[in-house]
Amino acid sequence: MTDMSVNIAGIRLKNPVMTASGTFGSGMEYSEFFDIGRLGAVVTKGVSLTPWEGNPTPRIAETYGGMLNAIGLQNPGIDTFIERDLDFLKGYDTAVIVNVCGKSVDEYVGVVERLSDTDISMLEINVSCPNVKEGAIAFGQDPKALEGITREIKKHAKQPVIMKLSPNVTDIGLMAKVCEEAGADAVSLINTITGMKIDINRRAFVLANKTGGLSGPAIKPVAVRMVYQAAHAVKIPVIGMGGICTADDALEFIMAGAAAVAVGAANFTDPFATIKVIEGIGEYMKNNDISDISELKGCVG
Repeated sequence: MTDMSVNIAGIRLKNPVMTASGTFGSGMEYSEFFDIGRLGAVVTKGVSLTPWEGNPTPRIAETYGGMLNAIGLQNPGIDTFIERDLDFLKGYDTAVIVNVCGKSVDEYVGVVERLSDTDISMLEINVSCPNVKEGAIAFGQDPKALEGITREIKKHAKQPVIMKLSPNVTDIGLMAKVCEEAGADAVSLINTITGMKIDINRRAFVLANKTGGLSGPAIKPVAVRMVYQAAHAVKIPVIGMGGICTADDALEFIMAGAAAVAVGAANFTDPFATIKVIEGIGEYMKNNDISDISELKGCVG
């Protein structure tokens, strides 16, 4: 008998596999393919205080080993999200983690407070959003801003708080430590890496936004390294993501120190990706006589 359950900030997940925000919506489309209740958790697309239109098109581009996106966190706002998406997710036996975005601390807090009376499991705070009051620098790229927003959100949150870290920093271990010291219950990483693509025939940027977030297999080695560094810098749980397509990929993150993992871009090419990862981890454990997945966490030292 293998035990794949994990505990993140006091919340028990039946297995360590969740979806990465922005790649799964709230699971409505994917529920047509499989029972999303089999997932350890569903992490929703980012939700803001008011509706966001997102960036102009084109805002998606394929790249070697991955993709660039500049969606701009388009979403219908917290009111529609609660009425439509959360109502849908109540029908499934899985943890629900809501990804929160905003352009100021007040906007983040507003969403967090609206979610305080719902029965969601956790909050994931996307600190890669531009802080409009500080020259549009992302909250997650400035240690002081990251500390401030983490402390403020913890004052208002009724659920455990996961801070989703940006990889576009010099020292990811420092940023994880800042979150821990400010009261975060967990950190998740990595978010996308800033990239660019140019159409040499048109002699123009492929994305209207010029730059976008790179995700997919191309970023996995960077993500594994950063998860390893973060896991060795903090005692709170680390959720790893970035290019996970298979169970082998997920196991790398777990062995690097991740308590759980999130599957992102792979959902676009294979709607069954998360289920295959769950089943593959189970097979690995059986084949290697591992009874509890905690035996694998951080095993590379």
